[in-house]
Amino acid sequence: MTTIDQSAPAATPGDGRPAGAAVRFDRVVKDYGSGARALDGVSLDLAPGEFVALLGPSGCGKTTALRSLAGLEDITSGSVLIDGVDVVSVPTNKRDIGMVFQSYSLFPHLTVLENVEFGLRMRKVPAAERRTRAAESLDLVGLGHLAARYAHQLSGGQQQRVALARALVTRPRVLLLDEPLSALDAKVRVQLRDEIRRIQSELQITTLFVTHDQEEALAVADRVAVMRAGVIEQIGTPEELYSRPSSPFVAEFIGLSNRIAGELVPGGVEVLGQVLPVIGEQPGDGAVVALVRPEDVVFTDATEPAVGSAAVVLTSSFLGPVRRTTVELPDGTLVAVQHGATERLEAEESVRIRFAGRPVPVQTA
Repeated sequence: MTTIDQSAPAATPGDGRPAGAAVRFDRVVKDYGSGARALDGVSLDLAPGEFVALLGPSGCGKTTALRSLAGLEDITSGSVLIDGVDVVSVPTNKRDIGMVFQSYSLFPHLTVLENVEFGLRMRKVPAAERRTRAAESLDLVGLGHLAARYAHQLSGGQQQRVALARALVTRPRVLLLDEPLSALDAKVRVQLRDEIRRIQSELQITTLFVTHDQEEALAVADRVAVMRAGVIEQIGTPEELYSRPSSPFVAEFIGLSNRIAGELVPGGVEVLGQVLPVIGEQPGDGAVVALVRPEDVVFTDATEPAVGSAAVVLTSSFLGPVRRTTVELPDGTLVAVQHGATERLEAEESVRIRFAGRPVPVQTA
């Protein structure tokens, strides 16, 4: 059986070798029987120190992929490699991996410090070194002052920070995060996701982050892999996925898109009398649905009937720095428009809209 040597000290930034390991999924398949396939030939590379998010709806296979890397799921075929070594037959505790899950799983009878020490105790690390490293890990997540408390004395966000400190204290070269923020309220979730990104950047640990929240994925990851039905639909930087989605599924899953009827013509798709470039390959000729971002719809002067399309305001919502207004076209189509917060429009007000002209994905009508 292949094993990984853990005798060498953990890498740290600046010591001449990457702190994070290279990770590869090579055509990984996971069957559950009866025709249920959770992973369908998934291939994915993570560079040392890279932060990659697996994003997708429930049941798409993202957690199965993470658990396969952790050694908590046996794969049907393919390879999972860490620094070039196939770890499919390597036990979880030999993979040099730290894990944080949605449930904090803290021991209620142990203090915060003792919870963080636990992994080191299992590795037979001497007591003095355990305490020092656990204290350092707690300081890293900003909880050094709570070392003597118990889990029930902490908030949800603090408990998740302890779980993160516990995962980091063993100095892993790969960090796995499975929906770690979904049980927290919105404000704490934003604070903790930023903290996770800061710590990951500081330590340069290769990180795989599973989430169904597209805002979360876009905010923290170097690259995002969008999954659907056991396959990766697209992987790229947050900017690439948002601006140039490779499929209608990605376009609709990443952010909000208006669905507006159009007609394929030479050079693009004609929508409301305006020809827009098409992202990717045009699917032949004929009627299609164009997926247009709200920020790519703009208001024009209502006194210029030759420009844009007539519409009527239904609702307008204040979102802080921007406002999102929903308008109705003459054929009943609803279109969301994102615009400046100071541009207030009233219900039933007549307006005209046009498009900014950026490329759009299309799908068959």
